[in-house]
Amino acid sequence: MSTLVIVESPTKARTIRNYLPSDYQVEASMGHVRDLPSSASEIPQKYRGEDWSQLGVNVKDNFEPLYVVPKTKKKVVKELKEALKAADELILATDEDREGESISWHLTQVLKPKVPMKRMVFHEITQGAIRAALNNCREINQNLVHAQETRRILDRLVGYTLSPLLWKKIAYGLSAGRVQSVAVRLLVQRERERRAFKAGGYWDLKALLAKEKSDFEAKLMTLGGKKLATGNDFDPATGKIAQGRDVVLLNEAEATQLKERLDGKPWTVSNIEERPTTRRPYPPFTTSTLQQEANRKLGLSARDTMRTAQKLYEEGYITYMRTDSVHLSDQAIAAARSCVEERYGKEYLSKKPKQYTTKSKGAQEAHEAIRPAGSTFRTPKETGLSDREYKVYDLIWKRTVACQMADAKLTQISVSLDVEDAGFRANGKRIDFAGFFRAYVEGSDDPDAALENQEVILPDLKVGDKPDCKDIEVVGHETQPPSRYTEASLVKTLESEGVGRPSTYASIIGTIVDRGYAQMRNKTLIPTFTAFAVSSFLEAYFPDLVDTKFTSRMEQTLDEIATGEVDWLPYLEDFYRGEDGLETQVENRASQIDPSTAKAVKLENLDNAHVKIGRFGPYIEVEAEEDVVRASIPPDLTPSDLTPEQVEILIKQKVEGPDKLGLHSETGEPIYLLTGNYGPYVQLGDKTDDNPKPKRTSLPKGMKMENVTQEIAEGLLALPRHLGDHPATGAKVKAHIGRFGPYVVHDQGKEGKDYRSIKAPDDVLTIDLDRALELLAQPKKGKKGGSKSKKPLRELGEHPEDKDPVNIYEGPYGTYVKHKRTNAGLPEGETVESMTLEKAVQLLAEKKAKGKGKGKGSRRKKK
Repeated sequence: MSTLVIVESPTKARTIRNYLPSDYQVEASMGHVRDLPSSASEIPQKYRGEDWSQLGVNVKDNFEPLYVVPKTKKKVVKELKEALKAADELILATDEDREGESISWHLTQVLKPKVPMKRMVFHEITQGAIRAALNNCREINQNLVHAQETRRILDRLVGYTLSPLLWKKIAYGLSAGRVQSVAVRLLVQRERERRAFKAGGYWDLKALLAKEKSDFEAKLMTLGGKKLATGNDFDPATGKIAQGRDVVLLNEAEATQLKERLDGKPWTVSNIEERPTTRRPYPPFTTSTLQQEANRKLGLSARDTMRTAQKLYEEGYITYMRTDSVHLSDQAIAAARSCVEERYGKEYLSKKPKQYTTKSKGAQEAHEAIRPAGSTFRTPKETGLSDREYKVYDLIWKRTVACQMADAKLTQISVSLDVEDAGFRANGKRIDFAGFFRAYVEGSDDPDAALENQEVILPDLKVGDKPDCKDIEVVGHETQPPSRYTEASLVKTLESEGVGRPSTYASIIGTIVDRGYAQMRNKTLIPTFTAFAVSSFLEAYFPDLVDTKFTSRMEQTLDEIATGEVDWLPYLEDFYRGEDGLETQVENRASQIDPSTAKAVKLENLDNAHVKIGRFGPYIEVEAEEDVVRASIPPDLTPSDLTPEQVEILIKQKVEGPDKLGLHSETGEPIYLLTGNYGPYVQLGDKTDDNPKPKRTSLPKGMKMENVTQEIAEGLLALPRHLGDHPATGAKVKAHIGRFGPYVVHDQGKEGKDYRSIKAPDDVLTIDLDRALELLAQPKKGKKGGSKSKKPLRELGEHPEDKDPVNIYEGPYGTYVKHKRTNAGLPEGETVESMTLEKAVQLLAEKKAKGKGKGKGSRRKKK
């Protein structure tokens, strides 16, 4: 007897084949074998005359979907049919979520099997899981199929009904989406808040104090018994202190006077508070939290994270990666606890096994959390993985193991200090027991937030102590607008609002960027003019469809269809053809929509300028005397970049042409002063077919366009400047301007490049070799709490290769040896006293080799 097993991908087929009997044939469907028509050419001839055919859904006959087999899948279907002819049994082993259930159902509709058919599901591809799944096959779950089909039809109805309206009223090629448009609106709302934000300035003092040769910092908190103003006291709408806040607001002059008054005065410790706190481990990963953490820690997009996780799942390294659940099986808990005990010791193991409860809105499917596959967890090193796969697996392994570790115990320390009528405070943090911090610390959406594994050590202070004041610094601050969304924070918001499903977030964010609704810049999502126009249009005429609560209720209904609590057809009927259904709304409102209003992008603070969306993109329109001047907005310029000054420059360039500074003294080519997507720049020569990319150099930050002379422009166009050769290496030292400003670089070729920023009063155009060498000799700024600020537990001696020190330090994860930038934890059994220089050098060499093994070289070797 022969059995045909069908899965989605060739990778999954290869992996699962290892755990099935030899008479089982495993084939891949390559995802869905049929779908709604993606273009008019895919619509069968007999339906092309129907008015509903463009939708691909017969809205007049029980919303019957018009499924077709795309040309790209015809060969796959033919091969599967041939394989089925030789089989005595069919097993559909697609993924265990709604999408997988839908793929299996579509396969039955296309293949029409005449042999017995079963549905097999599993959440990991291991021998035990596959054997168990074979013994527990079931029928296709029609409720899950209906839920997925309803979702697909809803998405099609929204997209194909509203998109043509956007084409007519705004511009051809625009699109709307059931979840996509909600996500875009979130980005636009945040950008509106940023544009409306009014910054407020305030000043305070920071003191550097010392006791018994230990330095610590303290910040001014009160003056004359009254609280000092902080950023939280300002009204973002006015940039002034919010009404009702009784605080002291210092300007620069007042802060300077206060500093001078306090200079040389005695300081006294008036109060010390120690507050013990407990930090509990994070739950294991769900789809959403994995996407967020991979974005924060690894810089991966949601799309790249899901591709990598899909590969790890299909190759048998992790459990199923599309899940809302934080639940772990008893097998997984036992495996994680075994890892903790073996790797960190019993004291780091939680007293009882920890089970977590899913709290996200509308969590669905009885899956496990994402974890390493199997009844024992392979360490990242044991997998043999490299590059991105290694990093994602390492993240999953650490998070899963950490969830069964003991709580971390910390003590928050607050020291109050008085000097005359000013009250200062120094804050410290002591890690009393690292607990799960030994394995894992979660990243933060706020790049300025300190990770929780960083200790801030204060000297041993007592009430009445009088520390020495070494310095008082006047510090100016400006309140900041709300942060833009990163992929991680957008995913977090969508999930908390119950919008869409975590398994779809990667494609949603990818679609937003691909279709020009947002740009990714410095890891943040910045909405475009098109995003503003479409969001305003939908808010005005179809507010429900971009309302997070309305969309969340739709998700809840889909969940109820999946459990059989709600009938899918009446729901679709009401959504589309009901009294206030989508079709009814479009019919009633289309004629009321004025295209000129719909094309306008409303932006504050632009005086008499108007932004509109045209056939060829956004443009500015300004009335000048008796004429109207229109200037195209550069493709990568976003509403966040558009200021009245920027508008003036674009209009001036349109009317007068670019500013011509003169002819280059050597080449004779014209030098232009222009503004573009990333601000003002100088350009050498005209853009022609023979010279499609004329040389350009951005103006340094702070340099105003009106101050740019021909001499300065020629200096900028001559960058990078070769300042000379480094005396120690003979390698070139250059000065240049990069994405983050001017810098000097010591370029040693294969040995690497060493960069330092150029700060005022130094100038990229005038800095010389001696000054560049001074900058390069300065140590790079390290993170707070790093070993650079710590005293070593023991100095082992000089490294035999370069004579740099090799020392032992104590960190939040335990004791480690350090040489330059390489750290290596002490192995089990070794102590500070037993460690020798020879052992340390070997440890560091192994750690360095392991780091190199994850690079491009090892990937080529593996291939």
